[in-house]
Amino acid sequence: MTAHTPLRGIDALVAQGLVVPGRREALEAVAERYAVSVTPAIAALIDPSDAADPIARQFIPDTAELLTLPQEMADPIGDEAHSPVEGVVHRYPDRALLKLVHACPVYCRFCFRREMVGPGGASLAGEKLDAVLAYLASRPEIWEVIMTGGDPFILSARRVRDVAKRLAAIPHIKVTRWHTRVPVVDPERVTADYARALRVPGKASYIAIHANHPREFTPAARAAIARLADAGHVLLSQSVLLRGVNADIETLAALMRAFVENRVKPYYLHHPDLAPGTSHFRLSLAEGQALVKSLRGHLSGLCQPTYILDIPGGAGKIPIGPSFLSGCEMPGAEAQAEDRFGTQHSYPPA
Repeated sequence: MTAHTPLRGIDALVAQGLVVPGRREALEAVAERYAVSVTPAIAALIDPSDAADPIARQFIPDTAELLTLPQEMADPIGDEAHSPVEGVVHRYPDRALLKLVHACPVYCRFCFRREMVGPGGASLAGEKLDAVLAYLASRPEIWEVIMTGGDPFILSARRVRDVAKRLAAIPHIKVTRWHTRVPVVDPERVTADYARALRVPGKASYIAIHANHPREFTPAARAAIARLADAGHVLLSQSVLLRGVNADIETLAALMRAFVENRVKPYYLHHPDLAPGTSHFRLSLAEGQALVKSLRGHLSGLCQPTYILDIPGGAGKIPIGPSFLSGCEMPGAEAQAEDRFGTQHSYPPA
C-alpha cells in the first residue's frame, strides 16, 4: 500500500485489522449502500482495540448506518433545488458552490452528500465545466466561488491550475474558497507546488480545512497545513459536532486550539445534517448549544467557531449558538448579561 492508496471496501479493512472478520458480512450491507475508503494516514491513527476510537467512528462503517429515520433525506440541505447548472449550487445571491468532483480520498460516515459521492464519480470537465464557468461569468452578483465536491484536492495540480486560471478571468469574482479534508487525511498530496496551484491570480484565496478531532493533527498534517499557509492562503476550519467523536468540552477545546496553533481560524462548527443513516452521530440542539457555550470565556476568542444549522430542505445556514443576553426584547427593558461563570449582570436600556 503506497502513501496515497486508500483501503476500499470491507475486505481491505479486515485485511488491515481495522474490522474483525466476524463483522464482515454485516458491514458489507453498509458498503453496498455507502462508499467506503480509508487512507493510510487515517488507518495509522485508528486504535482497533478501542471500540470507542473517535477516528474509527468517523471512517469505519457501522451497522447503525442502515437505520434511516423518517426525517432523514437523501439531499438534506437541498443542493438539487438550487442547482441551475450541473456542478453549481447557487443558494445565496453573492456566492456559489462549484462541485468539481464527486469522489473523496476518504468517506466520512456522517457525510451529508453520502447519496451523491463515491469512487468513480466523474469530475467536472469539458463541456460541463464550460457551462459552469459560463453560468458564473453571466451572474455579476457572484462575488465568491467555493470549490467543493467530493473533495477538490483529489484533482491534479494541472487540473487545479486550469480551473484557477479560468476563474481568474471572471472579473466580478473577487474571492475563491476551497473546501477539503485532504490536508489531514492524505497530507503528502499537499506539496508546495500543489499549494501554489490553488492560487487564483488576482483573487483573495481561502481554504476551509475539515477536521473533527485533535488527533487528526499529525506532524504530516501540520506540515501540509503550513505549506498552504506559507503559499499565501487564508485558512479556515470546518468541523461537525459528532457524538462519540468531539462532543465533549475537552476534545472540542483541544480541536479548536489545534486549528489556531496551525494558523487555521475556527469558522463553522456544523450541527450534523439529516443525512440517511447518521442519527447515531447527532446530539440535540440544546446539547450542542451547551457545549459551544462552554467554550466562550474559557478559550481565546480566536478559538470560537460559529455553531451552524443548515436548515433542512435548502433554506440555508443559520447560527444557532447560545445567547448570553436576555430580557432586552421589549423597548426600554433592562437586559441581563451572563458572564462565563453564569453570573447575571444588569445592563441599562438605551
